[in-house]
Amino acid sequence: MILAALIGALGGLASGLLGIGGGILFVPALTILVGLDQVRAEATSLLAIVPVALVGSWRQLRYGNLRAGDAGAIGLLSALGVLGGVALANALPERVLRIGFALLLLNMARQLARRGLVGRRVRRAAAQGPPRAAD
Repeated sequence: MILAALIGALGGLASGLLGIGGGILFVPALTILVGLDQVRAEATSLLAIVPVALVGSWRQLRYGNLRAGDAGAIGLLSALGVLGGVALANALPERVLRIGFALLLLNMARQLARRGLVGRRVRRAAAQGPPRAAD
């Protein structure tokens, strides 16, 4: 129980700080550290994300960063998508879910690394200033 509370605290901190979904951290931590199977870890993560999302949204609303209409549309459509996802998760073998989750995380890491490298090149080019005309 203490380990689960620590996972929740760290996941919430990362969610608020980085804007990531807690499931990115919760699911692997629950399977590796707590010993839950993939389906139970995903289900637990889905429920754990609700208060994290509500608190994070409330704080961001206070800062003026929340677009309520977009958030409502995403939330409604996500809730509908969850119905199909849960049915699929219960029908698929656990190994397929683990591999799919791992591929999702690897793709996200690839995208973040690519964006970081592109941003680095853009910052470097901006620091050098505009190109000079030939004399």
